[in-house]
Amino acid sequence: MNRPLVSLLALSLFLSSALAGEIKVACVGDSITFGMGVAKGWTYPGQLQRMLGPGFVVSNFGVNGATLLRHGDRPYDQQPAFQAALGSKADIVILMLGANDAKLLNWGPHRAEFDPDYRWLIAQLQASNPTQKLFICRPCWVAGAGKYGITEPGIEQEIPIIDNIAASLHLPEIDMHAALEAHPEDFVDTVHPNKGGATLLAKAAYKAITSNDFQGEVPPPAPSPAPAATP
Repeated sequence: MNRPLVSLLALSLFLSSALAGEIKVACVGDSITFGMGVAKGWTYPGQLQRMLGPGFVVSNFGVNGATLLRHGDRPYDQQPAFQAALGSKADIVILMLGANDAKLLNWGPHRAEFDPDYRWLIAQLQASNPTQKLFICRPCWVAGAGKYGITEPGIEQEIPIIDNIAASLHLPEIDMHAALEAHPEDFVDTVHPNKGGATLLAKAAYKAITSNDFQGEVPPPAPSPAPAATP
């Protein structure tokens, strides 16, 4: 597979991480990041790891059902994965939360808290590594009528708020919404992307990090090592 040259961003991160010998990428999110309904190794962070190749270590800090809202029904900041993400001191963070916040039980009473809670979470992540490159994401498109209380009209109410946060904090944004829009075939259940949908998300993240389109097929995950023989 021919791999395009990485961008100046990636090169600078290579230099800043030279002592560690790797660029750490933290994927922060909910069940879409975690990979609900996707076979092991084919989540979007798993595919992104193989797209980026040696020199990068991509970690999946997704939590099923997590909300960005700190008063949501499962706040991300109260999950062990949040502390693990902070502790990773990642060079690059991809923050994709919002799907579960769109549920009426969360969005109805706590909509006004979404902006300040989003900014608070960004500040916590940035404090873990002051040289970190942080990308925030538009939440994924929801196919059809949605499920689990997550609908496209709910997501559409969040997008202008996220866009405003990105603009006011001068943060790069990844349009994961556009990556899946009009691809209902790439979903497990109208909310969670399948393997093909995860590929689309990984490609969007890859382009944001490297400024290049990913070329070729995503290689399969390495086989798990065989268990050691019992003496």
